[in-house]
Amino acid sequence: MSKKFKEYIKFSFDQNMQNHFSNDFEINGISVLVEEPLPEHVDVNECLKHIFSLIPKHLISNLSTIKIGQYDKFIERNINAFYENGILYITNQQDNNSDMIDDIVHEIAHGAEEIAKEEIYGDRLVKKEFLGKKKRILDLLKEHGYNITSKEYETTKYKKEFDYFLYSGVKASLLKTLSIGLFVSPYALTSLREYFSTGFEEYFLGDKSYLKKISPALYSKINSITKEVQNYGY
Repeated sequence: MSKKFKEYIKFSFDQNMQNHFSNDFEINGISVLVEEPLPEHVDVNECLKHIFSLIPKHLISNLSTIKIGQYDKFIERNINAFYENGILYITNQQDNNSDMIDDIVHEIAHGAEEIAKEEIYGDRLVKKEFLGKKKRILDLLKEHGYNITSKEYETTKYKKEFDYFLYSGVKASLLKTLSIGLFVSPYALTSLREYFSTGFEEYFLGDKSYLKKISPALYSKINSITKEVQNYGY
């Protein structure tokens, strides 16, 4: 293939992406800024309509803006979305609508956690449930020959080193097997906040009955904050 023809293909692709480039818009009072174009087959407006039909308004009340594009923190933290100060940042590199919906709901969960933090964690039942499950998996990893520090058993905060250990130092198939019946996703093991967010995803996008079965305390809290609208000024 000649250099000139390759340049023509790249130009055609870029033009196609620009033609699909969505204008900024507002939905449910939230500003959506598409700062870099999405793939042609991904419709952010449809994604958000679907999400807002599932998640009650009071759990999204502190979300002011959604920004879609590429951001430095994605590279720094090896992530494709994050929530910060009422703004949800998400990559424009999405496989399909379902991929984008998953990412957005996960970050909305972090916003909902801010709104209802005391109700979720105040009685420490979710923390106790999380640490109990984490201990079971860490004990099993020790039995498989992995080196686990004693401090890790009581840690609820996210640590990059522990995340790296789980996904680079532990066989993926083993971690997945150990997580079945304890966590809806192995990523939930990385911190209490991610335990909540992955459970939130499962509640709204997955199998509520499975979440209730394996994480009854977490399910109860998510179910409670979903239904008790009066506590949030609505």
